[in-house]
Amino acid sequence: MKLSFYRDKRVFITGHTGFKGSWMCRLLHNLGAKVYGYALEPPTVPSLFKLNGIEKDIVSTIGDIRDLELLKKSMRDADPEIIIHMAAQPIVRESYVDPVGTYSTNVMGTVNLLEAARYCDSVRSIINVTTDKVYKNFEWERGYIEDDILDGHDPYSNSKSCSELVTSSYKKAFFKETEVPITTCRAGNVIGGGDFAKDRIIPDCVRAMEEKRSIIVRNPYSTRPYQHVLEPVYAYLMIAAKQYEKPVLSGCYNVGPEDFDCVTTGEIVDLFCKHWPGAEWKNISEINAPHEANFLKLNCDKIKKTFGWHPRWNVDKAVAKTVEWSRVYLEKGNFNAVMDAQIEEFLR
Repeated sequence: MKLSFYRDKRVFITGHTGFKGSWMCRLLHNLGAKVYGYALEPPTVPSLFKLNGIEKDIVSTIGDIRDLELLKKSMRDADPEIIIHMAAQPIVRESYVDPVGTYSTNVMGTVNLLEAARYCDSVRSIINVTTDKVYKNFEWERGYIEDDILDGHDPYSNSKSCSELVTSSYKKAFFKETEVPITTCRAGNVIGGGDFAKDRIIPDCVRAMEEKRSIIVRNPYSTRPYQHVLEPVYAYLMIAAKQYEKPVLSGCYNVGPEDFDCVTTGEIVDLFCKHWPGAEWKNISEINAPHEANFLKLNCDKIKKTFGWHPRWNVDKAVAKTVEWSRVYLEKGNFNAVMDAQIEEFLR
């Protein structure tokens, strides 16, 4: 991708106040884009969105993705060329606590986003970010491909499968004649500096370091496709740019690490302990824990063949970069400078 593509481009991002959205806003601002965000207040306290000060450099609207009229108005005001849809209830365990809220946000939120977009004549490219968990999980050792069955097990995963189906329907019913390309991106587990979410292993590790205690791991044997947050963020922007220029490239794409970087929870905590001196962890498996997949990998051949894309940082480096940001943050150093340096290094 030519990084100059985004200079002065108007980009509308839903979910911009979240962890991944904050990294995307920072990256786009550094590339010279005009960024318009639409989301609820940051989902955590503290939050990367507030910490990195990106709010002053973008147009930020605080609103619910389920509020169609406010979403339409915000999109009309932004007059965007590119839309990146990331607003979601993203936590598996939370989806068991509030399935109705999860479905209404993740399914009707997608309906509202696409409904607003089809009445916005400026739009030239749309990305809907879903998840690697959209697939019906047979616990296969092979990575799932884009043509595999969609049928997530838990309410979060299933709601994202529904979001994929909504997108497919809207593409055929409303966007075929306008030729606005729409792609869904299915990314794996992301890590990076500034993630303060609950029930995520790396934030749990950082909290343990802050509290000067052992890391508690509830399921050390589950395998996930871990990657640094900049990997999918860059991939979304790359696909949005490529299909902007060549709509036939739209579709659905897995975005994940190489096979050898799909590691167990225990292995990624070992890497964290390797890069954070003095860290240690304990296995406290939960007997009656809510169901979560034990084995999940993505096959990313399609995005590699179509765009020549490859992951830039392996899982060891992804953990090292996460630890770098987190240690500076806990030491009250200049973590924004670390964030910008990491973006610059990744792009270089």
